[in-house]
Amino acid sequence: MFERIGRSWELVKASGRILLEDKKLLVFPVISGIVTILVVISFILPLLLTGVVLGTTRAGPAWLLYLFLFYVVSYFVVIFFNTGLITCVNARLQGRDTTISDGISHAIRHIGSILIWAVIAATVGMILRTIQNRSGTLGRIAIAIAGGIWSLVTMFVIPVLVLEDKGVVDAMKESVALFRKTWGESVVGSFSIGLIFGAIVAVGLLFVFAALSTGSIAVMILAVALFLLLIAIVSVVSSAMQGIFVTALYMYAKTGNVPASFDRGLIEGAFVPKGGQGFQPGNI
Repeated sequence: MFERIGRSWELVKASGRILLEDKKLLVFPVISGIVTILVVISFILPLLLTGVVLGTTRAGPAWLLYLFLFYVVSYFVVIFFNTGLITCVNARLQGRDTTISDGISHAIRHIGSILIWAVIAATVGMILRTIQNRSGTLGRIAIAIAGGIWSLVTMFVIPVLVLEDKGVVDAMKESVALFRKTWGESVVGSFSIGLIFGAIVAVGLLFVFAALSTGSIAVMILAVALFLLLIAIVSVVSSAMQGIFVTALYMYAKTGNVPASFDRGLIEGAFVPKGGQGFQPGNI
């Protein structure tokens, strides 16, 4: 367990070093977050005006279609800017310089595939959410596990779309193949960055509770404001670092070459071999 924790921290530091060297990578999750907030506002306002949110209007089939459209647009925004991020990360890991406009331009060239993948991802997400809302405790746990598996087997879809110019169906097949041939039965470090940043948020939440216990309105407002700022920063940084890590793993799985910013043993340690057989780089 301690070895895994140590490796997780090394992964965070390696991804963090790349961010420190190329801070423009943070721009993509920042813009993605801002646009997502605007999307949420644009979808909520009509609901407030029609009374759906307040419960004065009964939600019917049109509401489900509206919700699905929201899912599609939200997924599209996230995938679009992740495409730009991965484009720049890939260039950075190969020692090539690139700009934000290069990443955006590359995403625009793949806008058709991005839209198709957004529709598929939104469909799966909405189905899982619907089943989860109608299930009991055990059902919700099962759906959460299913959602986690879906995220894992599709984690390489965007790199394949971006770096190999494949269609969505082929990208999904390739992503599953990469997952099956490299990650095996267990995944070590796949949620390392999330756990570490989750711990940071948890510590921030403890300070909020401490501020609430003071009874001071000013202290409570300040604590909540700082906590919201912490969440925003954590979301941006963790998203960028996750993009860096996934791209590095993709490059290693496809070519066997470990980016210079990552230790070879560290990358190989992110995989747990299936059946005791070691992973042979570049055997995809």
